[in-house]
Amino acid sequence: MARDTVADEIIKGVLAREEVVAYLNGSHGASGEQAEQRVHEYLDELRTRQRHAIYRVLKHPLYPIFRKIDRHPEHVDRLKRATAKHRVVYVSNHRSHIDYLIEPLVLEDTDIRPPVIAAGINLFGGPLGFIHKHVTGAIPIRRNVKDPGYLITLKAYIAEILGRHDLLFYIEGGRSYSGELKAPKTGLVHAALGAELPELVFVPCAIAYDLVLEDFILAHQKVKGRQRPFTRELAEMVRYAVGYRSRAFVTFGEPIAAAGIDPHARRDVLELAHHIRDSIGRLMKVLPTMVMAAAMRRSITRADLESQVASLVDTLVAAGANMATTDRREIVDEAARLFDARGIVVEDDGRFRVRERMVLKYYARAIQHLLPIPASRTH
Repeated sequence: MARDTVADEIIKGVLAREEVVAYLNGSHGASGEQAEQRVHEYLDELRTRQRHAIYRVLKHPLYPIFRKIDRHPEHVDRLKRATAKHRVVYVSNHRSHIDYLIEPLVLEDTDIRPPVIAAGINLFGGPLGFIHKHVTGAIPIRRNVKDPGYLITLKAYIAEILGRHDLLFYIEGGRSYSGELKAPKTGLVHAALGAELPELVFVPCAIAYDLVLEDFILAHQKVKGRQRPFTRELAEMVRYAVGYRSRAFVTFGEPIAAAGIDPHARRDVLELAHHIRDSIGRLMKVLPTMVMAAAMRRSITRADLESQVASLVDTLVAAGANMATTDRREIVDEAARLFDARGIVVEDDGRFRVRERMVLKYYARAIQHLLPIPASRTH
């Protein structure tokens, strides 16, 4: 079937769904030409196209970015089993704008069929927006919109897309500006359940970096204010990319079946969202930078730091954390090297000293959900 025909069939499917028909007939106040125009405007915005043949070669022109990040997938075997039998919804945490590039390429590297990505609408300007809209097939999502016409159209569109494609979305909504794993958003979980596909499964996936490319930007902003144009954020990211290198760990969990979950029961949807979010938290690779950041003080000797790290590692292991290493010296050596290159922590006269307190806190909060008490604070 031709791509345009598939797109037209998706639109027809959306317009035929019960909740959309009800909206067009005045279920939420608007009706007639006004309601129809609003739905079609939203569909024009949501309409996307995935060109897998082009997407496969994207890694070559984007090599200057990807060569700075070593990709490390974990438990890909779970995906191979899931995609062989099920329609898959990948649900991830969200650390960086780079997530949108790294996670699909991990699937590409391992010959897993590509999902459509649900991405914030702010990412749809400029060259990256063109790639999202016309190559990766990303769906632009308006966050925090209360218009029932938009929400009904979006959920219907997601349901129709799932009839033909897998989906990847970020359960926190946007990136975490403070560093911690945020509470789950239920909108896209609800939309996926609304597809009512008996073979649908949710696969939790966790992404973690030694160093997050935009760590300084996020840490100093602390909370997300007004949505900034992506072009401005991109310019800042380019500045912090000088000398940047990192590993990216993408860890996949066991599939969670959608069967038996009532999409109309708010409590069921919320419980599922929290279950997925908690699974992501346990899957996330705990890296040396996170552990050292949580163990640091404003000024501390190596011996004291290693002691703090050892105690913290014991707590994390007991919590079932996915540790990159449990060796205290390896953690301190590796994290110190990365933080020193980034200008976050320096070693001076046998002591480690904090230079960028807010950025260090950003990394410490990444493991906060695994600790029985808040991570140690820098003073």
